[in-house]
Amino acid sequence: MTLLDQPHHDGSSVYLDSGRGPDTPPQRGDLVTVRVRTAASDPIDAMWVRTTYDAEPVYHLMVGEPHREGVETRWWSGRLPVHNPVTHYRFLLARGEEQQWLTGAGLVDHDVPDAFDFKVSAFPEAPDWARDGVVYQIFPDRFARSAAADQRPTPDWAVPAEWDDEVLFEPHDPRTPLQLFGGDLDGVTEHLDHVAEVGADIVYTTPVFPGESNHRYNASTFDRVDPLLGGDEAYARLSRAVHERGWRILGDLTTNHTGDTHEWFRRAAADPEAPERDYYHFDEDGRYETWMGHLTLPKIAHTSEALRARMVEGPDSVVARWLRPPFDLDGWRIDVANMTGRLGAIDVAHDVARAVRRTATAERADAWVIGEHNHDATGDVDGDGWHGAMNYSGFSWPVWSWLRDPASPARAFGRPLPVPRRDGHALVRALRDWQGSLGWRATAAGWNILGSHDSARIRTVVGSAEVHRVAAGLQFTMPGIPMVFAGDEIGLEGVLGEDSRRPMPWHRREEWDTATLATYAALARVRRESPALRRGGLRWAHVGTDAVAYLREHPTQTLLVTARRAGGPAIAGLPAGDLLLATDDVDPAVGAAHDGPVLTIHTV
Repeated sequence: MTLLDQPHHDGSSVYLDSGRGPDTPPQRGDLVTVRVRTAASDPIDAMWVRTTYDAEPVYHLMVGEPHREGVETRWWSGRLPVHNPVTHYRFLLARGEEQQWLTGAGLVDHDVPDAFDFKVSAFPEAPDWARDGVVYQIFPDRFARSAAADQRPTPDWAVPAEWDDEVLFEPHDPRTPLQLFGGDLDGVTEHLDHVAEVGADIVYTTPVFPGESNHRYNASTFDRVDPLLGGDEAYARLSRAVHERGWRILGDLTTNHTGDTHEWFRRAAADPEAPERDYYHFDEDGRYETWMGHLTLPKIAHTSEALRARMVEGPDSVVARWLRPPFDLDGWRIDVANMTGRLGAIDVAHDVARAVRRTATAERADAWVIGEHNHDATGDVDGDGWHGAMNYSGFSWPVWSWLRDPASPARAFGRPLPVPRRDGHALVRALRDWQGSLGWRATAAGWNILGSHDSARIRTVVGSAEVHRVAAGLQFTMPGIPMVFAGDEIGLEGVLGEDSRRPMPWHRREEWDTATLATYAALARVRRESPALRRGGLRWAHVGTDAVAYLREHPTQTLLVTARRAGGPAIAGLPAGDLLLATDDVDPAVGAAHDGPVLTIHTV
């Protein structure tokens, strides 16, 4: 039995019909139709969908299509009650005495925990503009300087740098977070044509609030934009320019901590009787909890009702006010979302996530809230909190491991060893496990990231332009929303997060990898024009050591994607199709032999 012959379901619209229209989620109390595709030659006698009704397993018999001569596919369908806000389900397949489970992580022949069950959520989905878009991440200090930047005085805390200076990136060098290159928001506005050339339509900047660092994750206030970036007026100009193009803009908010120079913290530290004292976790001796031991980043106490009202709840909160004119943000990326509201025995993380989303959508019905989560976001993203997460574990690390240059020093966050190099079987196993654990909707609404301001650059990980373009192809064709870190598209390098924050070489365009830039632009165009890439399911067609292939299936379109990390022989058994896009000059035949890394997209 080939991969394409195996029983398949993934929770996308081909396989789950809510009865409320294409790509429309069900409501609690609905009966949805679930479908499983099998090979007509597969001798399945019976099939049930098993759900957990208030945590008790319940089985519903499914109906298989009659066998028809000459038809290679047989469909099974059943009705699933959406009883809980997030309903879990799996399928039980019987072939005589043989029994198998079909779960979100694939087909298994033994009893497994519910962790990999499929999930259907009755909560509203991420907005259409988000799921259909391409995100472009900008680290303002290193992106571009406007002429006005030359007139601004350098603050006392900063280590001034010229645009062509080398980045200080040693982890324990105290100058690293203080090195200031002076990029500003008007510089971003002046280079939106480049963002358009990449093919992105959602601008996401790391924090713009004042903070005594180049990264600004140690905010001293949430009430205004850093004057070093041009102040409130520059942010409003950027927002207007973005929206005039029909694009969207996201802010970056630290709900887990403030800086130790923040006005709230200074009042709290100076006066034990100050109302702001409850905003933080002080003990009787005046010591306070921090983010990962950094005294400059005191941790916020979301157990304080006053803090929540000021930060995340209601129209007067920080979350709400920046979504209104003149800034008109379309949503937030929430920094350290995985730790927000969690400290020892305290865990109000879900309450915080719900409050942020509730407040944001009260201001803008189509607001988007994405959580930073660099490992396992299971359980944090299938409800009414974060719409999705930055999918490092479910996308970045598996792709890095498959495409990594053995000589690359790059490491995933916090690991004591470099990223391992693994084969295509390990890649697919990891992707399936994470898709099964997170669920289809959270996977499709998460960010596909090849790197960010916190990680090594993808070019450094993979070591070549050709393999980099294969990585970009996976980023744009796998389920999820591509997030491009500014500079990836031209081949910038970096061995870790701080080193990856190299200034954009606008005045050295001759150094750009323009072929890779063209690949990003082409991938963005194809994704924008392809419902299968934006909303389609995922069915694996081939898995080998150096090559994988998969179908993206939508009711209106099916695409075949083939990715190779190295040259290899032809791949047999793939469906025929017409070449839509290749990341290099290749033989257009489906599955043809190639002599190097390449990714192709064919219509089927």
